[in-house]
Amino acid sequence: MAFSNDSTAEILFIHQQMFRVAFTEGPISKVSFAIIMSLFFLYLNAIMIYTVWSKPVFKVTPRYILFTHMLLNDSIQLIVTSMLYIFSMTVFKLVTVACAFLVFVSTTTFNNAPLNLAVMSLERYVAICFPLRHAEIATQKRTHFAIAVIWFVGSINFIIDLLYGIVMDSNFLSSQIFCTRERFFKKPWQVDVLHGFNIFYFVSVTMIILFTYINILITARSVTSDKNSASKAHKTVLLHLIQLGLCLTSFLYIIIEKAAAMASSSSLFMDLRYLNYLFVLILPRCLSPLIYGLRDNAVWPLFMYYFNCARGKQKSIVNVH
Repeated sequence: MAFSNDSTAEILFIHQQMFRVAFTEGPISKVSFAIIMSLFFLYLNAIMIYTVWSKPVFKVTPRYILFTHMLLNDSIQLIVTSMLYIFSMTVFKLVTVACAFLVFVSTTTFNNAPLNLAVMSLERYVAICFPLRHAEIATQKRTHFAIAVIWFVGSINFIIDLLYGIVMDSNFLSSQIFCTRERFFKKPWQVDVLHGFNIFYFVSVTMIILFTYINILITARSVTSDKNSASKAHKTVLLHLIQLGLCLTSFLYIIIEKAAAMASSSSLFMDLRYLNYLFVLILPRCLSPLIYGLRDNAVWPLFMYYFNCARGKQKSIVNVH
């Protein structure tokens, strides 16, 4: 496959260097720590998901449906991203069709996170600015439909690349490759389209969250009743903005990796890539569901109850505002 522009060649160079260094060094301790950290956050997410599913009221409330989706999405993304990282560190080749499935799940869940935040912010906007119509607009069915749209929008870019690869090479899915997102680039324009999608995602989501935050803040200051709910809602949307910033750091991953590859020796590149993977790609996605869930007065007591292995007194009634 020929590459005709500098950005695509640089991406290929990075991954060639990555595989060469991984083959000669075998950093088992680093991989082990990454796995342990991932398993720990997966355990916390699993308890949080079980907590939300333990009460029927959570299953029919739109914001908790979206919160559960965020937990599931980030958990899946953590599992698949960890698998791809381990494969890259061990120079493990996969049949392209298996790699395509893993990369599809990884990239889609990666893109889903900011889109889910936007929908959660819109739900809070409707709840505060149009309280009389909230039950009519934010229904359980429409929430599930919004989640389906999130998955469609989050996956469309990779689906285009995959279909293009199949059209260009009939044996594409049967070959064995090092499993990375970049291996599905056949032409330089695909890199540019990927960057365009990323910019579109974050500009759109940022505008939506800022719009909802400003309107909720105005409403919170003007209402004469239920100021407490309005104040909580604008703080929640502000938290979504912070979470969006954490997600944005993940998009800096390839930029930092490229700079490290071009400026560092092979061994130093792998060390920087490892730190980049932990603190830029993984950690923000692990923390954001916990930050959101543990500040929720309805979820927090139940989470602690199940985290302590169901010891102590459980709340029999959950108040959802």
